[in-house]
Amino acid sequence: MPTRRPRPTRILAIAAVVTVLTSCAPSSGSTDKGTSSTTLSLVAFSVAKAADGAVERAFAASRPGDRVAWRESFGASGDQSRAVGNGLPADVVHFSLTPDVTRLVDAGLVAKTWNSGTNRGILSTSVVAIVVRKGNPLGITSFADLAKPGVGVVTPNPSSSGSARWNILAAYQSVIADGGSRADARAYLAKLFANVAALPGSGRDATTAFQSGTGDVLLSYENEAILARQSGEDIDYIVPSHNLLIENPGAVTTDAGPAARDFLDFALSAEGQRIYARHGFRPLASVPGVQTPSVTGANDPRAPFPTIDELFTIDQTFGGWDAVNATFFGADGIISRIIARSGKS
Repeated sequence: MPTRRPRPTRILAIAAVVTVLTSCAPSSGSTDKGTSSTTLSLVAFSVAKAADGAVERAFAASRPGDRVAWRESFGASGDQSRAVGNGLPADVVHFSLTPDVTRLVDAGLVAKTWNSGTNRGILSTSVVAIVVRKGNPLGITSFADLAKPGVGVVTPNPSSSGSARWNILAAYQSVIADGGSRADARAYLAKLFANVAALPGSGRDATTAFQSGTGDVLLSYENEAILARQSGEDIDYIVPSHNLLIENPGAVTTDAGPAARDFLDFALSAEGQRIYARHGFRPLASVPGVQTPSVTGANDPRAPFPTIDELFTIDQTFGGWDAVNATFFGADGIISRIIARSGKS
């Protein structure tokens, strides 16, 4: 069956931003006697929307004397970071990639010490998952299968999406973990991109495209696959045994008030991490006392996060984000050249 391809869309950093006021509480204005009103702005990557919203509500409930409301903006991580740099108001940011925060550090919008805590600035973690149609009709079991002829792959565009970069790096390194050379890994990526049916702008847009019928396989976060099943999508997913630790940073901006720091501390508490876990994110190892809950939508709800045989990391495996971006995603990087040769964007 031919793969249906959606028309490409152009994402503008600020024009694509959707800002809403959540129903946690009323915005600043008249309040009951003995209460105060706080409005905070969150700018985040699209995949975190459900989990961030649940943490926001729990944070508001933990402050009975303070009516907390939120202005939210969700989108592709790189676009969101650039939007904040260009003036989009933010008290708290939650992005897919660390460089999307360091861009704001360089602009003086986030403190240089943002990643000095025991969590190293990381707010949520996950791994890469391969999402397939119900029953896995193509028999996909690993990253290697994505390069086989006739497999239509949906993955976000690495020019805007952090999710895309995690996906690509995990697939690349899996070849080396299986005994291949760097040349073998590059050849594999060329075959994978030859199979790409769509490169949506964000991780959430990629999920939407797959749910609407595009492609045979979606490369995504484990938590996004779990959320899709929690939302009623009849899909299956595989967590490869060779995988990459996805680390999503969170920070407060330099002009944010104390309530923003309080929220981030809450999100990094055992209670906050348990909420993220219920939405498919793996709890931070640096946060003590997190009891992993049963997670609806996981392959095994009682043991939702399977052990990874070999877990790659950006720092130890790839030498850090500066090296990654220069090697893979720069103007002359491996992925940039492969995408240019493929004619896909």
